[in-house]
Amino acid sequence: MKQGIIFDMDGTLWDSAENVTKSWNLAIEQSGLLKKTLTTADIKGVMGKTMDKIAEELFGELADGPREKLLALCCAEENDYLRRHGGVLYAGVKETLAALKENRNLYIVSNCQSGYIEAFLDYYGLWDCFSDIECYGNNGRKKGENIRLLAERNHLDAAVYVGDIQGDYDASAEAGVGFIHAAYGFGAVAQKVPAVRAITELAETDIAAAMKKIG
Repeated sequence: MKQGIIFDMDGTLWDSAENVTKSWNLAIEQSGLLKKTLTTADIKGVMGKTMDKIAEELFGELADGPREKLLALCCAEENDYLRRHGGVLYAGVKETLAALKENRNLYIVSNCQSGYIEAFLDYYGLWDCFSDIECYGNNGRKKGENIRLLAERNHLDAAVYVGDIQGDYDASAEAGVGFIHAAYGFGAVAQKVPAVRAITELAETDIAAAMKKIG
């Protein structure tokens, strides 16, 4: 039986909020479309949402056209900035991924823009850990749809999603996969689910019990 562990990004594998904030403020200043300075709290408050919703919340004072243009500039600057500077990688991520990869297939699904996951993998040299990736920016699909899409195209018989916020749990339920809460991340989950307080705990967690067969 082919099993997969599918990871969220922000609040699960790393915290990129500070450098995302820096990159977006650079893009805003260079664009001339808006006089505004974002804070790290602003960015953390929207992480996990799709890019269109983030633009609505952060740049709602702009009309659709300028807002979309500014979002594109911010995303491009962000990808370049993170590829050069990275973010805050949670302690033990590399070792944990290497251990899990020994007997399971690993994947990433995020609501991010195209190029964001690639910037993360480039900076930390983690391409060999993951069999496939998918994101909202590639196809405009919500996280639940993309989890299911990735599971089906990789012919997974069972899978579990590891994420840190309620939206991650909701997406896993929509996709029909299991869920493990990264309780060290950005948010809480209302449902009673398996949880880890550090990513290193995944190596000792009964992942098989958290898996759900894909029907």
